[in-house]
Amino acid sequence: MTEGREEQSFRREGNLLLQDSRLSTKMFGDFFSFSMKASAILTLPQRPLSPSAAKLRLLKRLRCTLRYEKKAWEAGAVRVAGVDEVGRGSLFGPVVAAAVILDPGYRVRGLRDSKLLLPERREVLAERIRQHAIAWAVAAVDAERIDQINIYQASRVAMRDAAMQLAPAADHLLVDAMRLDCELPQDAIIHGDALSASIAAASILAKVERDRMMCEWDAVFPAYGLASHKGYSTPQHLAALRDYGPSPLHRQSFAPVWQKQEVFAFMEDDEAQEEAADEEAAV
Repeated sequence: MTEGREEQSFRREGNLLLQDSRLSTKMFGDFFSFSMKASAILTLPQRPLSPSAAKLRLLKRLRCTLRYEKKAWEAGAVRVAGVDEVGRGSLFGPVVAAAVILDPGYRVRGLRDSKLLLPERREVLAERIRQHAIAWAVAAVDAERIDQINIYQASRVAMRDAAMQLAPAADHLLVDAMRLDCELPQDAIIHGDALSASIAAASILAKVERDRMMCEWDAVFPAYGLASHKGYSTPQHLAALRDYGPSPLHRQSFAPVWQKQEVFAFMEDDEAQEEAADEEAAV
């Protein structure tokens, strides 16, 4: 009798061990399957960043300091101006540039590339820059001139004009990625608006001024939505160009503008031919 009970107990323990073994195997299989799926998800090819998104990611990593200004001061410069422009890629209106000589004795906190700042923050910083800078100036080159000399040269002209308007005058220039046609000592700094506080200040003033101009022109040309996209090549803007054609202040040398004109003219030619055919048929 005792042996029968022991045998039954042994069988029960064996069944339990077998069940535990099956359960462990199932759990291992589920875990392995989950791990494989997770690994597959993690190793999926990531969508490549657009050039603009990649540039913004880079700019966010850069630190905006007075390193370049200090280097110029140590070399003997007294009034170091940062110079930058905005609106090079816009399809409408002028390219706007600004030049700023910051006061070494007053720190404007929060300076960075204007593209990384919210509009409200840019407005606040622009007011502080204007109040505390030793000198600042803004200049612009309109769309007609841009079409004549190209946007690169127009940007250089606008930046030079802004720098030359400073009073008191600068004795050294820090320029965002360009060299200007003037005799002043100058440093062309790649990503300067994200690295130099003076150039960042100039980019903020230029951006605020150009945005103001676009809002004013929006009231004159409401069909294009200039207040929202500031003249850049958004789907809304391209659709308006397709529907209404360009305004007199659009940059006629820019491909999205003249291509839309060609399409628009082609459509008008087709409509004229259809009307002529209808008239002939009626006769």
